[in-house]
Amino acid sequence: MGVMNFSLRRRRALAAAMRAGADALLVTHPPDLRYLCGFTGSAGALALTKGRAKLFTDGRYREQAKLEAPGLPLSIESRPAAQAASLWLSESATRCLFNAAHVTVLEIDALRQALPSSKRRGFLQPGQDLVARLREIKDATEIERLRAAAALGCRLFDQALGEIASGATEIEVALTLEQGARRAGAEGMSFDTIVASGERSALPHGRATMAKLPRTGFVTLDFGVLLEGYCSDMTRTVHLGRPKSDARSVYDSVLEAQLAGVAAVRAGVEARAVDEAARSVLRTAELGEYFSHSTGHGVGLEIHEGPRIAAKQTARLEAGMVITIEPGVYLPGRFGVRIEDTVLVTRNGAEVITPTTKALIEL
Repeated sequence: MGVMNFSLRRRRALAAAMRAGADALLVTHPPDLRYLCGFTGSAGALALTKGRAKLFTDGRYREQAKLEAPGLPLSIESRPAAQAASLWLSESATRCLFNAAHVTVLEIDALRQALPSSKRRGFLQPGQDLVARLREIKDATEIERLRAAAALGCRLFDQALGEIASGATEIEVALTLEQGARRAGAEGMSFDTIVASGERSALPHGRATMAKLPRTGFVTLDFGVLLEGYCSDMTRTVHLGRPKSDARSVYDSVLEAQLAGVAAVRAGVEARAVDEAARSVLRTAELGEYFSHSTGHGVGLEIHEGPRIAAKQTARLEAGMVITIEPGVYLPGRFGVRIEDTVLVTRNGAEVITPTTKALIEL
């Protein structure tokens, strides 16, 4: 399906979602722009009403916008967001929503100045993120791209195993992953690569440093690639040398928790139930206090999207969501273990799209 077709379908779905709350919408967040019209520039604004849409960007992106968003009315402006008001005024819109998380105070002030005085007080209103909600449910094109990104991540992990050895630095291991991603056609990494070894494996976000890998101990690799705009995300923890019984026991508990979390995933289940499925295993193993983050999150055009898989999240999973399941145990001053898969929510369960082995690898 062409960019124009699926973008138009998404904008129509957005227009339907707008009906209850407003008759106009401002979109400036780059991933949302890519989702709704295909435009990937760093500066742009999409003004929408229930019947029309128009893209505003600056002169740097004139030709790029024509190529990426064919058929969409385009206006080249020095201040794209501020000029979006012209569409709403021509359509006689009465109320416009914007996402306060992604629109600056300066942009809102400029928009208000572009409006007639009669509209400056109540026309622009912060509202719920309608685009983010639509993006939670992936269509067939998105699922295909997420599968491809995940498959590349799995191949890179297999290749990196040969570089993990005592004395190598964490950055050298990260570089192997990142160079491999680029050579395979990735646009980049979807987040800063985490390679955390020895005592540093107890840091949930231990980004790669010049620290040398120990003679024995865990090495956690958490990384993802950006391929055709879509992110991958996976974590595997391997061990240099023969693990002691306590280290193996912790690994086995995290693996059991991770498998329990995956098994709990299916359409209709509350996000908190999936979190509890994983967390309860670690509580039973008397490791619950060392699991310090949520069990997972959505993945798509951004590495962290909705839904959030956490203790208080009552949103129900829906078929087509793509989420991570990533419990971990972090023992300060000793070691940490995290195992993460990306899974596709289906009507009856979950499909793991990062199927690389989760058995403890000893190097």
